[in-house]
Amino acid sequence: MTDDTERHNAKMAKKKAARDKIMATKTDEKGLIIVHTGKGKGKSSAAFGMIFRCIAHDMQCAVVQFIKGGMSTGERDLILSKFSGTCAFHTMGEGFTWETQDKSRDTEMAQAAWAKARDLIRDPANKMVLLDEINIAIRYDYVDAAEVVAFLRAEKPPMTHVVLTGRNAHADLIEAADLVTEMELVKHPFRAGIKAQIGVEY
Repeated sequence: MTDDTERHNAKMAKKKAARDKIMATKTDEKGLIIVHTGKGKGKSSAAFGMIFRCIAHDMQCAVVQFIKGGMSTGERDLILSKFSGTCAFHTMGEGFTWETQDKSRDTEMAQAAWAKARDLIRDPANKMVLLDEINIAIRYDYVDAAEVVAFLRAEKPPMTHVVLTGRNAHADLIEAADLVTEMELVKHPFRAGIKAQIGVEY
């Protein structure tokens, strides 16, 4: 065994011992409030990754889409065709607000989505509920941020995970969350004139 190998092995053994010591203190479990926000791509994609993990573990879960309308997406089509018994999927929006151009209708649809979300979150059978693009609904005042935070604090079952996605997450929601990830935009093909790609965006 070379000196480099011995040094590496000793370093890794020390690192493992330190890591094991830290992990031994992490014994609690709880249902998390998880926020994916930021200007970068991947907020919903990462959230659906967690939904598919739940499905793989045969954990009951649900999705409520607040903004996206009837456009076919890979994740929705797959869940509805193959996993509807494990994951309830509700597309409650009618498209982005600049497309609908009807604030009263958008507000009505967002409020219906929030009512459905509350029912799904209250049901302890659901181990994870994804509120896709709710941050946008909150930003446009279709849904009240204080109401969302108060509900999650008072009524979310202790072991239910709730994932909230969308740009410009409200500061109060970030404060209430257990896990917040901000996706940073570094480079995007849209700026080079490339449209949304099947399998990447939808």
